[in-house]
Amino acid sequence: MTARTCGDCTLCCKVMAIEALAKPAGRWCRHCKPGHGCLVYETRPAECRAFNCLWLVDERFGAHWKPARSKLVVTASEDGLEIRCDPGLPGAWRNEPFHGEIRNLAAAGEAHDVSVLVIAGERMILVTSKREFDLGVVGSDERIVREYQGSRVVGATVVKASELEND
Repeated sequence: MTARTCGDCTLCCKVMAIEALAKPAGRWCRHCKPGHGCLVYETRPAECRAFNCLWLVDERFGAHWKPARSKLVVTASEDGLEIRCDPGLPGAWRNEPFHGEIRNLAAAGEAHDVSVLVIAGERMILVTSKREFDLGVVGSDERIVREYQGSRVVGATVVKASELEND
């Protein structure tokens, strides 16, 4: 556990969707004062209370990963890591050292069925040890299906969730 704090960082208030506030991803929350914090912090929605920025708690992400500096917010998902880019800098994840570190995370994760997904604007990119799969816009009613060869991901497609339930 690190002793990090948000400080002047409020990027999560921009990149994350907040259903309780009908706030879409990629737009500033109406309760955020960028660079200062949440104006309703004590009464913020449960989604915000439950949110975990991995930079705050995971020492694998060095000081350079602070979202205010990197323009990237790293979170955990059901099956891996999600790296959300500031919509104003959707290519921030391709800058070094981030791109190389993201590839290393993907390589380490493949052996354990952990995926690394970059969200740049509305586009989703599945990053693997060997390549990147630009999945385009993935709807809330869609799922990413990975194709494996051993423990290596060799393909990825997007399908309707209802198609998976029928299988």
